[in-house]
Amino acid sequence: MIQVMLKGDAKEFEAGVTAAEVAKSIGAGLYKAACACKIDGEAADLRTPLTKDCSLEILTFDSAEGKHAYWHTTAHIMAQAIGRLYPGAKFAIGPAIENGFYYDVDLPQTLTPDDLTKIEAEMKKIIKEDLPLERFELSPADAEKLMADKQQDYKLELIAEHSGKGEPISFYQQGEYVDLCAGPHLMSTGHVKAVKLTNCTGAYWRADANNKMLQRVYGISFPKAADLEAYITMLEEAKKRDHRKLGRDLELFTIMDEGPGFPFFLPKGMVLKNLLIDYWRELHRKAGYLEISTPMILNRSLWERSGHWDHYKQNMYTTVIDEQDFAIKPMNCPGGMLVYKTKLHSYRDLPLRMGELGLVHRHELSGALHGLMRVRCFTQDDAHIFMTPDQIKNEIKGVVNLIDSVYKTFGFQYHIELSTMPEDHMGAQEDWDNATDALRAAISELGYDYEVNEGDGAFYGPKLDFHLTDCLGRTWQCGTIQLDFQLPERFELEYTGEDGAKHRPIMIHRVVFGSIERFIGILTEHFAGAFPLWLSPVQVKVLPISERHHEYAEKVAAQLQEAGLRVEADLRNEKIGYKIREAQLQKTPYMLVVGDKEAETGTVSVRGRKDGDLGSMALADFSAKACEESKNRVMD
Repeated sequence: MIQVMLKGDAKEFEAGVTAAEVAKSIGAGLYKAACACKIDGEAADLRTPLTKDCSLEILTFDSAEGKHAYWHTTAHIMAQAIGRLYPGAKFAIGPAIENGFYYDVDLPQTLTPDDLTKIEAEMKKIIKEDLPLERFELSPADAEKLMADKQQDYKLELIAEHSGKGEPISFYQQGEYVDLCAGPHLMSTGHVKAVKLTNCTGAYWRADANNKMLQRVYGISFPKAADLEAYITMLEEAKKRDHRKLGRDLELFTIMDEGPGFPFFLPKGMVLKNLLIDYWRELHRKAGYLEISTPMILNRSLWERSGHWDHYKQNMYTTVIDEQDFAIKPMNCPGGMLVYKTKLHSYRDLPLRMGELGLVHRHELSGALHGLMRVRCFTQDDAHIFMTPDQIKNEIKGVVNLIDSVYKTFGFQYHIELSTMPEDHMGAQEDWDNATDALRAAISELGYDYEVNEGDGAFYGPKLDFHLTDCLGRTWQCGTIQLDFQLPERFELEYTGEDGAKHRPIMIHRVVFGSIERFIGILTEHFAGAFPLWLSPVQVKVLPISERHHEYAEKVAAQLQEAGLRVEADLRNEKIGYKIREAQLQKTPYMLVVGDKEAETGTVSVRGRKDGDLGSMALADFSAKACEESKNRVMD
């Protein structure tokens, strides 16, 4: 007999019992919902036999790991369907991703929407066949023979990279389809209930433009048809909210062929961007931050010293000046180090909080670029906090509270992830452990729940990432707090302690918005372009009924502008209904219709974007109401 720990309770089973059988013994509902499991913290198939005492967690679709197994299995089903419909198809990789799955395929013809419909229909046949997924292992030599017989060139390339380790290679088989894969997977194809193929794009093998362009087929699947329908509805709503389309329609920003990945902000977009920057500066002044600005281009020796030249060079733009290598900054941190070193510091100066709205450049592959969400240059709302070891916890708490206040202002919910030491890292294990423990303690004392994201820290330190949720339920990683013992050491930063000796400060890297540009993209989609009054580039439009009302309309606009509101008067020779529709399409919060009656009485007829006709108001009353709403950053 073996002991299996399930959520803290020990149960006895015969050695060799599978995780699926354990789930079944707990209840039919859990067995039916189970996707995979964790054995002593390691993800595994439900078919895995338990041979010794262990902890066991049954993973359902409600968990990230359960979704991964579900979507990864569906990717295999899609590949099997493609293989049936297009004999000779060559398969590259087919992972589960954040929302669904994809498979990169080499085919002689370009897939059309009609082809996706055919593939989807064949997938449903495979699901109905309820084929078991069976795992087996082969030596590298046997694995090469198997994939060579199937003429799967991309799999052979993957095997060749692995074969040097001399370890067996795992495969999964369902019916006639065999795939090189580590798993875990569902028990059978029949466990997938609802599936939809969503898109097909091009993708270079290995994301390298020198390699062949493959076809990447995307899809999504769910245990219930209702969940799939809800997801499709969400996608349709997301299309309406696409910030790229709204950015054009509302004249916020554009990206031109002359600068792919380099956004141009138009006048209205600059209003929005500057409003966010003004809000950022207001918060940081209150929180005791000093604002700095560091150069955009600095020489190679600085980036070597910071570690970026060795760990991040593939993402950096470089140039040569006076026969020396320079780099355009991908991050503000090294410049912040140099600012700290411009003067001597005492423990009395610490904590020293320095903020920077720095324009940074990072090389992104062209296929990854996406409006403002993924660009090659952006304004990072950075800050670096230099502190003594005993100040770490309180400073982390202060940043968490700052980020919390910002997200609450915009009405966002969020969750926190603690990311730990990656394989490619600088510094000793002890420093990483101390830094990770400090982050964990601070967030726990504040009473926040968090998830652990093993191995996803920055190369110089662990971090807390803040993932906000928009109105469609999508998550976006924005704020981050990174604790760094490494750069102060590399830059030999010092302060004089209370004991008169020299000490090394500890440093926090942190952002709140993450990127001003990306945050604008998120806000645009969250509000569908209908920004709250305080963020709207145009807050009020004055709409005269006819030409004889232009003079009064201009007077109204002037008074509102004098009060501090952003106003436009529509003096075009168009019918009032047309002007109202245009203002609504521009998502204007308030429309003021003025005619004979309003001109005679000094009033305005107010229409709200959300509530429609609000009736007649004295101009002074409307002005006071709108100013108060804007000042208090009311979210409508």
